[in-house]
Amino acid sequence: MIRILLLGGTTEASRMARLLADAGMDAVFSYAGRTLAPTAQPLPLRVGGFGGAAGLAAYLRDQAISHVIDATHPFAAQMSRNAITACEEVRTPLLALERPAWRAGPGDRWTHAADPEGAARALPDVPARVFLAIGKQNLAPFATRPHHYLLRLVDPPEGPLPLPDAEAVIARGPFTAEGDEALMREHGITHLVAKNSGGAGAEAKLIAARHLSLPVVMIDRPRLPPRPSVAEPEEAMAWLHQTPSPARRGV
Repeated sequence: MIRILLLGGTTEASRMARLLADAGMDAVFSYAGRTLAPTAQPLPLRVGGFGGAAGLAAYLRDQAISHVIDATHPFAAQMSRNAITACEEVRTPLLALERPAWRAGPGDRWTHAADPEGAARALPDVPARVFLAIGKQNLAPFATRPHHYLLRLVDPPEGPLPLPDAEAVIARGPFTAEGDEALMREHGITHLVAKNSGGAGAEAKLIAARHLSLPVVMIDRPRLPPRPSVAEPEEAMAWLHQTPSPARRGV
């Protein structure tokens, strides 16, 4: 019997949830719960962490999960590592539903960084006006730099931003290149810092930066152990039907 754990947090996860629900498949949608008003899902929800790889492995056993689809954010690296470890331990098939990374094209002025610390160092030493489009996590490395920061957040911050000179715009995507270009002009943005999340919904800021010929500091995705992956939910559906669980194989 197929019973799926869908690790969510992306638009691809929401599309996957709809396909599973429409097919009448037994599935649970799990997400971290960092967003106050998450998108409604057509599957039973589980909110919060599992307690590391060991906790996830126990959940897979207890809930008789036959397949795991990791559709978490490309920068939710620890969750993805935990899924790899837990699925190996329990011998549960794992598939990553992973949107392709962005690539620089003609007119782009990208500097790559391995992490937020490297991104902060890549900014100029003189004061600049930076669109810091990395969410509300990992802001500390930028606090000692002499810049004015513009943040765009899904939810209002619960307290003061950990940056000495910053303002936040509260908005939920997807965004348009025209809108982001207007936002950058309005705030006099000189530099953009972004995570290489991929996907069309968040690409607008990169197109806007290209139009304005702004330098972009791109934080590369964290490295993960090898795992099977697909880019589209329809491919994940095919994988589910083609990949028996160890129990169904008689292992």
